[in-house]
Amino acid sequence: MTATPQRPSLDSVTTINEDGSRRFIHAARASGRFARWRTLLAVVLTAIYVALPWIQINGNPALFLDVAHRQFHYFGLTFVSQDIWLVFFVMSGVGFCLFFLTALLGRVWCGWACPQTIFLDVARRIERWCEGDATERRKLDASAWTFSKTVRRTAKHALYLLYSLILAHVLLSYFVSLPRLYAMMRHSPGENFASFAFVFLIAGALWFDLAWFREQFCIVLCPYGRLQSALIDSDSLGVGYDTKRGEPRGRKGTTTGDCVDCLRCVQVCPTGIDIRQGHQLECIGCTACIDACDSVMAKLDRKPGLIRYDSRNGFEGKRTRWVRPRTMLYIGLAVLGAIALTLETRSLKPATVSLTRVTGIPYVVEGGVVRNQFLVRVLNKRNAPITFQLEIADGPQTLHWSGFEGGITVAPLGEEIRTVVLTLPRADLKKEIPLRFRVLSSDGTSIEKTATFLGPIIP
Repeated sequence: MTATPQRPSLDSVTTINEDGSRRFIHAARASGRFARWRTLLAVVLTAIYVALPWIQINGNPALFLDVAHRQFHYFGLTFVSQDIWLVFFVMSGVGFCLFFLTALLGRVWCGWACPQTIFLDVARRIERWCEGDATERRKLDASAWTFSKTVRRTAKHALYLLYSLILAHVLLSYFVSLPRLYAMMRHSPGENFASFAFVFLIAGALWFDLAWFREQFCIVLCPYGRLQSALIDSDSLGVGYDTKRGEPRGRKGTTTGDCVDCLRCVQVCPTGIDIRQGHQLECIGCTACIDACDSVMAKLDRKPGLIRYDSRNGFEGKRTRWVRPRTMLYIGLAVLGAIALTLETRSLKPATVSLTRVTGIPYVVEGGVVRNQFLVRVLNKRNAPITFQLEIADGPQTLHWSGFEGGITVAPLGEEIRTVVLTLPRADLKKEIPLRFRVLSSDGTSIEKTATFLGPIIP
């Protein structure tokens, strides 16, 4: 038997019963304009998530994190491990954009675009299809295990697992590419055990989240729910209840307020709160309560908007300020990050060049000639072959070098290593000689590295 659920209270988390046991939320289905827009956005975002590995730009998927080769492809741009510092600008830009949206529109990310919310919406559709509406699901929870209950629960969890496996395989394709993923799927798990384990660990975590953890992730685990309280103010939009219009609540004929205390807003809430108790941490801004309340108001021939998107100042009858220091600061920082990322991305070279002295003896003296040896490593970051030439500047005229004659052609996203041998008559070595190695690409880009010619100095 399940514990008898209590009405939502500000004194405790709704998902915990009075005896300390877990209370599973069975939210009723809400329909309305916000539900339609949220469904449409969820379909679009899911389609983007699934489609990105299929879309080819410059010969690579639109988003491909090729960790095995330390190459990262992002909408036609290719980055290597040496460019990883650019992630700072990407993450900070995304973070400040999210801060701006939160300061302006509250938890719009949580309710409309967060993968947790989108995936859970699909899970709830599966649950309704297998077990019925909220009332039927609560009855099923309280009933004894029968053949019918076993079949329904098994079907639900099997579909959860299938959905989780699909999502996990799509995620893996971001790291190994679709052709590689298909090749892995045609072989035994032991041949690609790391990828196999990755998929089933991710799928297992998703299944646990969809089947059991659910809204607890938003309430307990997600740090953004805590952070948002420091980002919003009285002018930030959010889902709220118009107390002035709704109170005192009660049935028609016994109250002057518009709220008839039907509890429909509570029944559709995915985190089980009562929005009429004020702004709460558990509210993810999904707008289900708005659609539910508007449908009740329509049936009672009353004006919609008793529960609506508005700021705390708006609910108090004050003007909502859209432009204020908080929003300007966040959008300014986001723009600065975007500008910095754009400038740094435009300045990226088509190749990465490294220059190292051959390990061991720093120089060799043989027959009156001093010899230094260097390894020149050239990594082509483009999706087309590039020819590179080598020049050495600032050395004396008697300095000769070999090992890079005629240039080298590096395959797309490939690398080549050449040993460059420099020789100089010992009599011309009066001091250590600084050198500049200039690697020129066929597209006109120049990359320079410095080194020092070493040897026994003759005063």
